[in-house]
Amino acid sequence: MDCVIEMLNIRKEFPGIVANDNVTLQLKRGEIHALLGENGAGKSTLMNVLFGLYQPERGEILVNGKSVKITSPNIANDLGIGMVHQHFMLVDKFTVTENIILGKEPKKFGIIEKRKAAEDVRKISEKYGLKVDPYAKIQDISVGMQQRVEILKILYRGANILIFDEPTAALTPQEIKELGQIMEVLRKEGKSIILITHKLKEIMEMCDRVTVIRKGKGIGTVNVAETNPDELAKLMVGRDVIFTTKKGKANPLHNVLEIENLVVKDVRGIQAVRGLNLTVRAGEIVGIAGIDGNGQTELIEAITGLSKAVEGKIKLNGKEIQNKKPRKITEAGIGHIPQDRHKHGLVLDFPIGENIVLQTYYQQPYSKRGILNDQAIYKHANKLIKEFDVRTASEYALARSLSGGNQQKAIIAREVDRNPDLLIAAQPTRGLDVGAIEFIHNRLIEQRDNGKAVLLISFELDEILDVSDRIAVIYEGEIVAIVDPKSTNDQELGLLMAGSKRKETGEASNV
Repeated sequence: MDCVIEMLNIRKEFPGIVANDNVTLQLKRGEIHALLGENGAGKSTLMNVLFGLYQPERGEILVNGKSVKITSPNIANDLGIGMVHQHFMLVDKFTVTENIILGKEPKKFGIIEKRKAAEDVRKISEKYGLKVDPYAKIQDISVGMQQRVEILKILYRGANILIFDEPTAALTPQEIKELGQIMEVLRKEGKSIILITHKLKEIMEMCDRVTVIRKGKGIGTVNVAETNPDELAKLMVGRDVIFTTKKGKANPLHNVLEIENLVVKDVRGIQAVRGLNLTVRAGEIVGIAGIDGNGQTELIEAITGLSKAVEGKIKLNGKEIQNKKPRKITEAGIGHIPQDRHKHGLVLDFPIGENIVLQTYYQQPYSKRGILNDQAIYKHANKLIKEFDVRTASEYALARSLSGGNQQKAIIAREVDRNPDLLIAAQPTRGLDVGAIEFIHNRLIEQRDNGKAVLLISFELDEILDVSDRIAVIYEGEIVAIVDPKSTNDQELGLLMAGSKRKETGEASNV
């Protein structure tokens, strides 16, 4: 077997946790190799060992058959190993070119040759079909384009072995398809790719082989052509996984959320929500389907008090809440699972126990006369950690030390525990494995069955179709259709999301 990378019996420990327990991974030359596992299984840790961010306690790494010690990312780069991290490492105010050359700037007489660098970036971009403007600022380009910049950054440094850490977590379906095409071009150019993921569909479409890790242990490596999603899910989770959410018929009651002619502007002062109308009833899940950038973020922010409504009304249980302070809105009965768990869901340098009471810390028994009651806080956190299966060393562990899936479970525990009348779930399963997705979907349905209203915003059409009782399609800041998930499909939804209108037959047609 012609291997470019061999990681043999790697063991990596952290205080109280064995993250990698004698794991072996072998990457063949010119293959796309998936590294599959639940959130917190040890996938990213193993790749951080390969990239030199962590040092293993035991084991050996061979690059092109030679034993190496990778003690820093610079040494990894010198060995031709590059890594695209899940959370991009880009400077928003810099241009594409400035980000790509950062730390490896071409200079002449001590002056950075920006024009030459931009031309080099353009050439690499064209060679691999990445189509990125070298002069665009990072803050002005889409998430998919930012990812391309990260890929260009490692190609510019001459990487032949590329590690992608959950590369599709924040991408739209179209961007995921484009990434697959880019990876195929890279493979044809002789690159070898490790894809860290838990998305079984993408593994089946993109990869040659897959190595499965479960709770830090290597379960085995299989050829993708000889397996199927059910088998992979069982290897990953250790049990059969139900891909379709089981739920009874919804019994919608009174209106909980009523939105009338809502207008909200984005950060640039442009109308992002334009005369939007929507109702969510107790005992139902309303899913909002739409391509990213069609007003979803501004809609959520207006409901939760994070943005001002320019016009229109937002009513919760008949009372107007638009433009009230976020705390007043949450106290009125709204729970919010934010779409970016790091920016808006957690304080990463606080213990997970303190994060679990972020919405209630000022109330008894968690505080009295402004003094926190640590015993009550951590006792409550411990209870929710067990109830919601949040896998952490303890309730005192920092939030940033948890895997993405467990961070998300902690947020859901916090919001559901408050028993809100309306639960807003924005991208609740983004970046999560099939086991965690199954858990979260069941929790949303449980809320519905307890007579609560749920507003689900997701770019995953499978999720919208599977979980929702009604689907509202958003396009350019307006709800353009309300459809029944039983009488539609992803093709029709895709057309509606792109601005088509629905015929009386239930099919979409071009405007």
